[in-house]
Amino acid sequence: MKEQELNFEGIEKISLAAFTEKAYLDYSMYVILDRALPHLGDGLKPVQRRIIYAMSDLGMSSVSKPKKAARAVGDVIGKFHPHGDSACYEAMVHMAQQFSYRYPVVDGHGNWGSQDDPKSFAAMRYTEARLTRYAQVLLSELGQGTVDWIPNFDGTLKEPTQLPARLPNLLLNGTSGIAVGMSTDIPPHNMREVATALIRLLDQPKTTLGQILKHIKGPDFPTGGELISPHADIQSIYKTGTGTLKLRARYEIQQGDIVITELPYQVSGAKVLEQIATQMRTKKLPMVEDLRDESDHENPIRLLVTPRSNRVNTEALMDHLFATTDLERTVRVNLNVIGLDGRPKVFGLKSILEEWLVFRIDTVKRRLEHRLERVTERIHILDGLLVAYLNIDEVIKIIREADDPKRVLIKKFKLSNTQAEAILELRLRHLARLEEIKIQSEQKSLSDEKSEIEKTLSSKSSLKNMIKSELISLSEEQGDERRTVVIERSIARAIDDSELVSSEPVTVVLSERGWARAAKGHEIDAETLSYRSGDQFLAAAIGRSNQLSVFIDSTGRAYSLQTHTLPSARGQGEPLSGHLNPPDGANFRSVLIGAPDEKWVLASSAGYGFIIKLENLHSRNKAGKAVLTLPKNATVVSSASIKEGNEYLAAVSSDGRFLVFSLAELPELARGKGNKILSLPKNSDVSMVAIAAFTEGESIKVVSGQRHMKLKPSDIDEFFAYRGRRGLALPRGYRKVTRLIVE
Repeated sequence: MKEQELNFEGIEKISLAAFTEKAYLDYSMYVILDRALPHLGDGLKPVQRRIIYAMSDLGMSSVSKPKKAARAVGDVIGKFHPHGDSACYEAMVHMAQQFSYRYPVVDGHGNWGSQDDPKSFAAMRYTEARLTRYAQVLLSELGQGTVDWIPNFDGTLKEPTQLPARLPNLLLNGTSGIAVGMSTDIPPHNMREVATALIRLLDQPKTTLGQILKHIKGPDFPTGGELISPHADIQSIYKTGTGTLKLRARYEIQQGDIVITELPYQVSGAKVLEQIATQMRTKKLPMVEDLRDESDHENPIRLLVTPRSNRVNTEALMDHLFATTDLERTVRVNLNVIGLDGRPKVFGLKSILEEWLVFRIDTVKRRLEHRLERVTERIHILDGLLVAYLNIDEVIKIIREADDPKRVLIKKFKLSNTQAEAILELRLRHLARLEEIKIQSEQKSLSDEKSEIEKTLSSKSSLKNMIKSELISLSEEQGDERRTVVIERSIARAIDDSELVSSEPVTVVLSERGWARAAKGHEIDAETLSYRSGDQFLAAAIGRSNQLSVFIDSTGRAYSLQTHTLPSARGQGEPLSGHLNPPDGANFRSVLIGAPDEKWVLASSAGYGFIIKLENLHSRNKAGKAVLTLPKNATVVSSASIKEGNEYLAAVSSDGRFLVFSLAELPELARGKGNKILSLPKNSDVSMVAIAAFTEGESIKVVSGQRHMKLKPSDIDEFFAYRGRRGLALPRGYRKVTRLIVE
């Protein structure tokens, strides 16, 4: 069978690149204009507008009985919004959540989520809803010719292009959304403040942004809290339309407990508790004894933090929690809106208010013109009815006898087609004398109203006064006090780990192979601890658990670790190479610990050294920092701590030469090689092996392998000389010195 040839005649040919580019641009414009960004006029996205209109169409007003949410969602997606029901319902839920919307539009009954989990709402078949009283701000003028109507997606119904909002809902409730290549994040504001700013702009069009900010202090979030950004930052955001704001929780002290009563916008109380509990488990909050959640219907947010004692600085503790948990968060602001010209644009606060006033003035004009048209039509009909009443007998005769009474009435009494139709539709009971009086009364009332409307439309000041009075009335009726306190505060600072850790006496032990551990207490015989096979004790230092431990390697580099993070001495420790990055081939040779201003002596086996403050050895870098410069073939000698009152330094060489001199002869440096401590013979293997700082009257134990000898103060006197001398020989049998211990 012969294959049928395909005929492409009349079909447009286009390259794949051009087709995909056009298709993506069309999709992008749809997402930007018809899905993700709100319109400046009513502050709504299409799905939100359709939900509100559909609920109004169903009679789900604030004074009616609530209906199933599924009924409203069904109407929305069936008539106006052919998308998924779950996405539509989620948008409806968002408008009902009092912690999400500053002025909720939907009044939800049932489970509509919580601040801890906004998406924990029940299915729409279980919940009920109706519109709130605030929804009338958006809907009350809908049937008064104020907006344009367009066909719905299948052309069977009409829907409004936007709602005739009587207040700038865009600023009152804010919104957020992500389109293609752009996004929007508009925070909510206080109704009374916004209304006051609008009234000032109506009275004084040249009002500056600074003057507007005297009315609008900043965003006003539904969950309260504190807005702690500086005024200059807030003004910059409102000028440019973009920036970030800092929000902070509010707390109070009740019977010694810290009670958190308000959280920043979109922060979960459960998550905050989890963050604090995690710090408590990892012993980073030793000053906190207990943590509880006492939130209920009367107190939606009530988180209790109980300090360990009344000596705890609650301000410092809260400052730490602000810095390390969601009790303080950053909110992004991007005032990207579809303007009245139908194009997306990033607006400043003043331009939003000005453009919304243009929208409102146009809406009010359309409302008045629509009413004027209806009033004029009614007066015209009443004029015709009055003619009928004045000539009632003749009208009745024409209706009874004429074949075409309408045409005869029009010709006889010079009526319009509309007037004649109204006369023919009159009921007999309306022919009473009383009806004539009612018509004349209605005529007068409508004539007065017509004159008032025409006067208002012809006067800009009258139109502005009408809008001002409506703004004042609405703000008094539906407005409330500000919830978010605007106050400048300093940046939160987390408490340093050393401040959080309890201060306990510890002994840090370093082994020959670079394994470190921390034993509780200062009365520890480090040499008797167990070591891994082939390993042995090298050095130890005593200090506090909240201090930094400093380790110096054989190349003269210094490294720092938090002492409380070192493993317990119950085990054999952990290799420092797992926490630090020393150079290849380097070994750890010394350990130091103490207060930052404590002084130590650093020395090399070549006999050189200097005094240094411990803070100069601290380094956050895992690779450490170079501190001690080593001569060729030299290594690091275990450092000596200079305690209060220490006046002298003892040094000993590998051939048993012992020297004592005044510490004042040794310079204090931040880094370098230092000065000569002990003179060593040239071209020999002799090196300096140990040093110790001491005070007059103290003894020194000289450790030589398994043997040791004690040099009393009177014995030490024999070895006194100047720095850089050779020193005197120790007694035979004690010349292979490994350590010097001050007693």
